[in-house]
Amino acid sequence: MYHGRGAAKANHSHPVVVILGYLAFSEHLGCLFCSCLAMQDGEDNLILKRADLVFVILNRFPYVNGHMMVVPNLHVASLDQLNPESQTQLMHLTTQSIRVLREVYDAESFNLGANIGEPAGAGIAEHVHLHILPRWPGDTNFMATTASTRVIPEAIEVTYQRLRHAWDALDNQ
Repeated sequence: MYHGRGAAKANHSHPVVVILGYLAFSEHLGCLFCSCLAMQDGEDNLILKRADLVFVILNRFPYVNGHMMVVPNLHVASLDQLNPESQTQLMHLTTQSIRVLREVYDAESFNLGANIGEPAGAGIAEHVHLHILPRWPGDTNFMATTASTRVIPEAIEVTYQRLRHAWDALDNQ
């Protein structure tokens, strides 16, 4: 937890529990991404692709359909803490993710980003990851601006199956 300038220090008498979809973890149980790595791939953990050092996972609470994250297997908080091999594979799977999103969702543009550290907006600050969001002309969602609500037109299970099929097809090329 960030306790820098201007931040109030929290006084927790019990572990903070964070709910992300069907998975819950506390400070004592470990990292969400590390927990997902220990599971069999499927709709429970939403892992779409595994490589030797990095994996791709679907965001359970997406800003748009197809919102993926590329995550190193190493549990580190920042990109500069990764070894060169993990950095290379992270960018390789990011590039492949863009290819998959172009194919499945006909995305015209992309937002790529990493929120490194809690003050930067990282929801899981202890395990660095890159967000990949497909974008289209005119896709700004007024609901998020006016009602703090996201409207996602496709169920997460459908998104998972579509993207998983595309990853499998890419692997078989």
